[in-house]
Amino acid sequence: MSAPATTTSRLDALLITGALLGANAASYVLTIAAARALAPAVFGELSALLALVVIGVVPAMSLQTVAALRVTSLGPRPLFGLGLSVSAGMTVLTLALVPVLTSLLHLDGPWPVVWLALSLAPLTVLGLLHGLLQGTQRFGALALLVSLEGLGKVGGGVTGLWLSPSSASVLAGTAIGSFLVVLAGWTLCGRPRPARPSGGAEVLHASQAMLALVLLVNLDLVLARHQLADQAGGYAVGAVVTKIAYWLPQAVGVLVLPRMANPDERRRTLPKALAVCAGLDAFVIAGCALFGPLGVSLIGGAKYHGEMIPLWQFALVGSCLALVQLLLFSRIASGDRRSTFAVWLAVGAEIVLITQWLDGSVGQVVTGALLATAGLVVTGAVIEARSRH
Repeated sequence: MSAPATTTSRLDALLITGALLGANAASYVLTIAAARALAPAVFGELSALLALVVIGVVPAMSLQTVAALRVTSLGPRPLFGLGLSVSAGMTVLTLALVPVLTSLLHLDGPWPVVWLALSLAPLTVLGLLHGLLQGTQRFGALALLVSLEGLGKVGGGVTGLWLSPSSASVLAGTAIGSFLVVLAGWTLCGRPRPARPSGGAEVLHASQAMLALVLLVNLDLVLARHQLADQAGGYAVGAVVTKIAYWLPQAVGVLVLPRMANPDERRRTLPKALAVCAGLDAFVIAGCALFGPLGVSLIGGAKYHGEMIPLWQFALVGSCLALVQLLLFSRIASGDRRSTFAVWLAVGAEIVLITQWLDGSVGQVVTGALLATAGLVVTGAVIEARSRH
């Protein structure tokens, strides 16, 4: 009986891996399409807003984690009620921040932020639906939902871009497409009805480390939009490389995280995982150092030709973030919160560096991000080494 189970597990892994790769590739398609269709200043605006979307879905990531762990004991209805409550809270909070975010990002009007808030509503519920399918081990359905989510968000965004070359139109398309995917996901989950929410305290606890990491991954784009204004489009081009270097070794974390629950396995596995991540991203860094101008043209198009965008630094930032994620996973698995605190310190350091000193060009802003993330890698490595004694 073990052979069929093993075969099924491998098939599930292939389905999930393929779905995640497809969803990430679809996100890059939207980024490349926007870079080529929008004026540089508008592309910088959209990139900053999309970075806020990534920060705004941290509760969705926490909901997925809690639902996957608790669906068998609590049942889907209380968790679905929790997901709807968190979704409503995130939407109301973002709508309340419309004036602040409009001013912070130097937007011409409030509608991009309004559509940002409306897109967070379905995306938060989708996190909960992912967790319900994951917790009940319906990995084929989960892969289908991930694929539909990629098609819905990106298809809606590209449609909005085609109808009107503006950030508000792209986010409107994303929101509408995501709402349609929620309906499909709710059907895949058996159309659960909401009950009194349960598990809220666990969601709050799970959000701490995730929020710190997600902020660090996306903070430089928001700061670049605020500090550089019209140059933010060039920074957004470089940030595509940061995301590539960050996401390239993600499968390593997926594979080694379960082993980190065991202290002995964690000590043996983590150094190898760090080496593999660094090795994979070394190719990205070298390629950007050798063919930087070509990479800028491929990502942003002819309008960015000749701009001083140090792609190798962006790749190095992404590589550092990948290493930070592995080190953070290790400390979370051991119950050690020092690394979470260190990530929050790095967030603060990056804000100070970029807003007070390194704010005159694309190269200066990415240098600020690199100093903060590289310092965090060193800090995380020291924490990890001391925990072994």
